[in-house]
Amino acid sequence: MSGILSGFKAFVVRGNLIELAVAFVIGAAFATLIQALVEDLVTPLIAAIFGEPSFGNLSFEVNGSMFFYGDFLNALITFLSVAAAIYFFVVVPYERLQAMQGVSSETKACEHCLSTIPAGASRCAFCTQTVAAPPVT
Repeated sequence: MSGILSGFKAFVVRGNLIELAVAFVIGAAFATLIQALVEDLVTPLIAAIFGEPSFGNLSFEVNGSMFFYGDFLNALITFLSVAAAIYFFVVVPYERLQAMQGVSSETKACEHCLSTIPAGASRCAFCTQTVAAPPVT
């Protein structure tokens, strides 16, 4: 029984589990922030332009069946806003930081096993074969 508890304790305090929990909490808070941005600012702005105060009530009817596409429009705007926020506030700054540190994200295929490896690699991490050196610039 002691082995199970010590194994569980080791699992719980592993670094990647803690990092995952923190990332989940921050992600949930970020999603709430973006949801509020879309609902309170973006949707009313678009509604003011197109004259519809709420997208949630938009619908149409075909042969007696109602299709409520307004909620879908709200979800689509939210998705695009989240994607744009992640790209402009996470991806772009991260890529700039990597570029300032001289880290390259370019890759090439290993000619032996066709795995994707960093462009500057001289040995494949997968098959351990020596690969052609990158051209010197």
